[in-house]
Amino acid sequence: MNQTKLRQLNEEMEKYFQELYAPEGRILVPGDGDASARVALVGEAPGEQEALLRRPFVGRAGKNLDEFLSLTGLKRPQLYITNAVKFRPVRQTQRGQANRPPTREEIELFRPWLLKELGLVRPRLVASLGNVPLLALTGRRAAIGQLHGQMLELPELGCALFPLYHPAAVIYNPSLREAYLRDMQRFGQLCARL
Repeated sequence: MNQTKLRQLNEEMEKYFQELYAPEGRILVPGDGDASARVALVGEAPGEQEALLRRPFVGRAGKNLDEFLSLTGLKRPQLYITNAVKFRPVRQTQRGQANRPPTREEIELFRPWLLKELGLVRPRLVASLGNVPLLALTGRRAAIGQLHGQMLELPELGCALFPLYHPAAVIYNPSLREAYLRDMQRFGQLCARL
C-alpha cells in the first residue's frame, strides 16, 4: 500500500519538476528502501553516481554510510533512504560539472514533497544527514555542529529527529570521524528500542 502511494507521489513529483526544469533535463532520484520502515535517513541531494543510478547514497558517501550503518546493526533493506533535494545540484568548472550545495530555493521547492514522502512512510525516527536536510525537515536554519547527536521532535510528521553529520563530511573532514562514530552508536541504540 505505502509502496503504491510512494510510486504515485514520485510520478507526480517527476511530472511537476520536469515541467519546472524542462530545459535543464534534471534527473530526479526518488527515495529507496522499505516503504514502511521504522527509520528513515534523509540526505542532502544526489551526487553524480546517485543521478546515474537513480538511487540515493550509492557513491562514495554511500560506502561511508554503509560502513557506519554496520556499527548500528542496521541494514539498508530495513531503512527508507531519501534526499531533501531530489536532483543533483551542479556548478560548472573547468573540468565540467561539480556538485554544489542546494540553494535555499531548491530546498524550499522540495520541502513539501519530502514531508509528503515521509508522511507516507511514517517512520518513528528520522536521521537528517547534514545541514540541508536539517533545514528541510525543521524549516529553520540550524547548525549540524551544534545539534548532531541530539534527539529533536518533528511535530509535522509526529516522529523524532536525530541530526547526524553527512557521511561525506567525514570524507572531507576526518576530524569529525570520532564524533560521527559516537553519534552512530547512539543512533543504533535508539533504533534498537523502536
